[in-house]
Amino acid sequence: MNKIYDIYKLLYNTYGPQGWWPITGYGYHKKDYSFPRNSDEIFEVCLGSILTQNTTFTSVVRSLENLHLKNALNIDAIESMDINELKEDIKPSGYFNQKARYILEFSKFYKSLNGAVPTREALLNVVGIGEETADSMLLYGYNQLEFKVDAYTKRILLELGLIDEKTKYSEIKTMMQNSLKESVKDKKELIIIYQEFHALIVEHGKKFYSKKPYGEECFLKKKFL
Repeated sequence: MNKIYDIYKLLYNTYGPQGWWPITGYGYHKKDYSFPRNSDEIFEVCLGSILTQNTTFTSVVRSLENLHLKNALNIDAIESMDINELKEDIKPSGYFNQKARYILEFSKFYKSLNGAVPTREALLNVVGIGEETADSMLLYGYNQLEFKVDAYTKRILLELGLIDEKTKYSEIKTMMQNSLKESVKDKKELIIIYQEFHALIVEHGKKFYSKKPYGEECFLKKKFL
């Protein structure tokens, strides 16, 4: 029995496809895995991945909408924008001084890629990009096989007894990836599962793991504990 894959299937059967990552002006794209469709949409996903640090995705959407209204969701517009205007537009996401700096640092890096897919190591060397942000960019921006671990993932796995408090990000990521690769051999299918699984964890987490005590009435605990 592959418990991780079984958790994925139960979440998918419960909530259905999530259509992540939503693109401003288009929204969620359930069962359409052709996104992102161009360099501007890749850049937007990367921008959103930075903005989502230490905040809710709802707040990120407001920031992205502010930029979208100015046609500023592209590398050239961001680079030419006044720094104070950028800070004002991304204010809904919090930590706007810090995140504005991170965005500008990433923009330089993004431009230097000339359309190439960055390595995880290279991303982690960019100021303001940690493991979760890098994996978010790679999975949703570049359709790479990098599982994204977030706070909900940790809380759920902890409640199910699959990890302990000291389990590191890299260990959780490796466990998730290895477990899924055991059950799914096709790379394209795996990428879809990685994308859907993280989104499903967020959906489930919002319902059962956003407030303490975590996991009350969680159907995963009833099934897998």
